Amino acid sequence: MSTKAVNANDTKYLILIAVLSVAVPLLVALLLFVPQTGKLGDVDVTFLPKLHALLNSLTAIALLTGFRFIKKGNIRYHRFSMTTAFVLSAFFLISYVTYHYQAAPTSYGGEGIMRTIYYFVLITHIILAAIIVPFVLLSVYFAISNQIARHRKISRWTFPLWFYVAVTGVLVYFMIAPYYSS
Repeated sequence: MSTKAVNANDTKYLILIAVLSVAVPLLVALLLFVPQTGKLGDVDVTFLPKLHALLNSLTAIALLTGFRFIKKGNIRYHRFSMTTAFVLSAFFLISYVTYHYQAAPTSYGGEGIMRTIYYFVLITHIILAAIIVPFVLLSVYFAISNQIARHRKISRWTFPLWFYVAVTGVLVYFMIAPYYSS
């Protein structure tokens, strides 16, 4: 394959990654700031926050497993673990959007230092969840397109950010779970 063909292919995918990197956080922000409660009729989505915590937990485990495999030089299992993390995160995103499209917002009811901790974790989680989208997509693209040097370079940033987002997603769930309406 010529360099020109690779660059044209890169350009096409990098544009797609850029579009998704803007569209995904905008969609999530729209759903958070403009509640769409009840648009799916009587569909019960109250179980989804628990599913989100599970998906985030499994994503964190897959990320750690993938990290361990690559440190041991096991590319095959690293690839499987990272693909698993990506798929789990994609399922999370679809479920998260569905939940916020359907459910009323939940307010945190804690007080004092716990309120400060909750909002610190929540705000850093939200900001990094938006920032991580292009990092994940670029890491996946560079791996799939066998651009290993570029994959390694960006994955040094992707892994800790993605892991933080997955873990803090679980923390946010456990902190706000008592305030969900039944």
